[in-house]
Amino acid sequence: MAEEDRTPIVNEIYANNYISSLDVQTPANNYEASKGFEITPGQVKIPVTKDKSFSFRKLWAFTGPGFLMSIAYLDPGNIESDLQAGAIAKYKLIWVLMWSTVLGLILQLLAARLGCVTGMNLAQVCHLEYPMFPRITLWLMVEIAIVGSDIQEVIGSAIALNLLSNHKIPIWAGVLITGVDTFTFLFLESAGLRKLEAFFGALITTMAVTFLYIYVKIMPNQGDILIGMWFPWCEDCDKDSIVQLVGIVGAVIMPHNIYLHSALVLTRNIDRTDKHEVAEAIKYNSIESAIALFVSFIINLFVLAVFAAAFSGPTFREEASLHNAGTWLYEQYGLGVKIIWGIGILSAGQSSTMTGTYAGQFVMEGFMNIRWSKWKRVLLTRSIAMVPTIIVALIATNDLDAMNNWLNVLQSVQLPFALLPVLHFTSSETIMREFKNGRVMKITVWGLAILVMGINFYLVIISVGSGNQWWIYVIAVIVIFVYLAYVAYIAIGPHTVLKLKMMIALKFNRDTEKILNEIERRETLKYTTREDLSNTAS
Repeated sequence: MAEEDRTPIVNEIYANNYISSLDVQTPANNYEASKGFEITPGQVKIPVTKDKSFSFRKLWAFTGPGFLMSIAYLDPGNIESDLQAGAIAKYKLIWVLMWSTVLGLILQLLAARLGCVTGMNLAQVCHLEYPMFPRITLWLMVEIAIVGSDIQEVIGSAIALNLLSNHKIPIWAGVLITGVDTFTFLFLESAGLRKLEAFFGALITTMAVTFLYIYVKIMPNQGDILIGMWFPWCEDCDKDSIVQLVGIVGAVIMPHNIYLHSALVLTRNIDRTDKHEVAEAIKYNSIESAIALFVSFIINLFVLAVFAAAFSGPTFREEASLHNAGTWLYEQYGLGVKIIWGIGILSAGQSSTMTGTYAGQFVMEGFMNIRWSKWKRVLLTRSIAMVPTIIVALIATNDLDAMNNWLNVLQSVQLPFALLPVLHFTSSETIMREFKNGRVMKITVWGLAILVMGINFYLVIISVGSGNQWWIYVIAVIVIFVYLAYVAYIAIGPHTVLKLKMMIALKFNRDTEKILNEIERRETLKYTTREDLSNTAS
């Protein structure tokens, strides 16, 4: 069968029209990895083995998407959260960092499974599953989350450039430099996807080496680290420590990263008509993602432990920030440590800005189904993420700490718009077939989802504070009501919402034609493959 015939699609007229409009490139010359001006599905060949046992060759072929995904766990926002946790609560919150990473892994595996089974990323599935107005709203919410994350990443790079230049490059200039070189580095795609993945791997290695050096230089108490990791409590923790606990969860789990990972796994070429190949892809992606997030946890642990050992206490806790950290390291440990710290932060900021830009591209293309020529589509989707980022970052360079706190709140508010769709879709037999979530997994992931959203809503409440004028609270109540109503819609799911609409329409004798048309459209959506369609037609 030709390679293009094995591209996964969705049955019936509406879905076929959508899938046929997707610009899906396939590898030429028997699965040879293609070179082009963007990341596209099926670029990496998976070696064929005779037996079904574990293969390191195959694991190496699947290695890449998980490490690109893990960069979001190492962005400047996470690094700042780590150093603040160490300065405020010393080693007491390491267990929060560890279990937040585990929770993040579970959600990333769901996103990867969705991509492996359907051949579409999360944004593309949302395009099929949601009506136009909820779909556009969902897209806007995710775009806002991407811009908010990119702002932290761009400013992190700007702070690193400021440190490395001995404050000769001001923050605003660092923001512009980061914006320009982000687009420049993205041209590495033309060298091939595997080289691009190797470049990101080099940046992660740079972070690991630099932060490890500082860790060894300061040498935190290893016993305190183990206690903080394996004993889930926060003895004698004050309000600031509790706020930081919540902030760690909000910083680690980012909504746009779920969309990104579901798209990155599509770069591996598998036959989705073969259940064994799909199961194998899920297995190797899971192993690679677990390794990648373990590495990210270790790097985050280095940062938290360093500041817990060297910069904790009343003198530092009120001013703990990415901007001040380099100065503290310089004053106590010299210029060399400051430069090494700056290199690590620059690697974190630059790599995460690039992956955030990719997330913006995948999200917009998937939700909006843009059919322009490739260079126009790439330019627009990446600019949508980067241009607002640069503008806001330039405006807010004089008040970085306050802006960073609000950006963490923003990520918390937007999390349900990635979390809830991926839980719904991976639990759907129509979409996932035999690979859907089992009953135990459903209970587990929905329980975790409620926990994470509750923690993040608490972060929003404590961040908003009190003492404002009455009309501010009135506006806040209205906004919160609309927000919760939309979150409830996403949580219930479009199918159940249609049933409720039909029930209400029948009870009050309303016109049901539009509701019936939407129900009929949804019932005809059958996720399958072109091979299945050809067999049915014959």
